[in-house]
Amino acid sequence: MDNFDYSAIGQRIKTLRKRKGLNQTELAQQLNKSLRTVQKYETGEIEVSIAVVNQIADLLESTPTYILGYDASNTQIKSLADIMDFLFKLETVTGIDFKIDVQKPPRSKQWECSISFDGKSASDFNADMCLFLEQWKEQLDDLRTYGETRKAYHKWQEQTLAYYAATSVKCDDPKDLDEQTRIEKRNEYLTKVYETPNP
Repeated sequence: MDNFDYSAIGQRIKTLRKRKGLNQTELAQQLNKSLRTVQKYETGEIEVSIAVVNQIADLLESTPTYILGYDASNTQIKSLADIMDFLFKLETVTGIDFKIDVQKPPRSKQWECSISFDGKSASDFNADMCLFLEQWKEQLDDLRTYGETRKAYHKWQEQTLAYYAATSVKCDDPKDLDEQTRIEKRNEYLTKVYETPNP
């Protein structure tokens, strides 16, 4: 969890602990940790694991994302353009590879479009995306079929965001190729796609 400011995390834990009316010893007992460990959490001397952050969030009636200082985007979705803009941003993330699949009549009975991530690809984050989407589907299905409360669903969201907040990504806008290089690359691609193997 290298992307976090542990002294800031410790300060937030301390503030929440005091707001709850607990001293360090009481928090240590509830966490089943030593007093010295809690003191080190609060001073930022040691890393707080995600499991402990989740535990502290429950005990101090907060959220893991608040404790970690992860600021989810406050940008509200007001139009379809906001959603499309987010999807355009996906193509700039280094380490994520996705494909867009379109099925529509007359080749298909349905008109369906999807974005998919190959979890077995060499891309750095595709497996994480597949794992997240699998868990999201299960959680959302449970919520929509009344098998889970909205509160439990939000708790899962918070814990998921907190877990991945430490994984930084790099975004790069692909550079424009000169016309000759673009044509060469296009020809290479077409040759690869339409080349028939020799028997």
